[in-house]
Amino acid sequence: MDTPISRAEHEEFRKRIEDENQRQNKRIELLETNVRETSALTASVEKLALSMENMAKEQEKQGQRLEALESRDGEMWRKVVGYVITAVISVTVGFVFSRIGM
Repeated sequence: MDTPISRAEHEEFRKRIEDENQRQNKRIELLETNVRETSALTASVEKLALSMENMAKEQEKQGQRLEALESRDGEMWRKVVGYVITAVISVTVGFVFSRIGM
């Protein structure tokens, strides 16, 4: 360590260090870009998840409304059929009573 290095050796060493620093800076820059992109992607996925959750809730509400509408039509049909059957039975009973003289 007592022997001094030449100017050329010093310049070569400095150039290697600068080159290494440039490579490291480029790698750090790429990593920072990747981290920003990953953060943006994470935020987008979170928004998508919230949107999907809201859509699922809305779809559930629509399913319940559709079920209510479908059952309402079925109830009306059952009432109509009940009224028709009641009328037929009433006419039949009335006819039978009129035949037997009541």
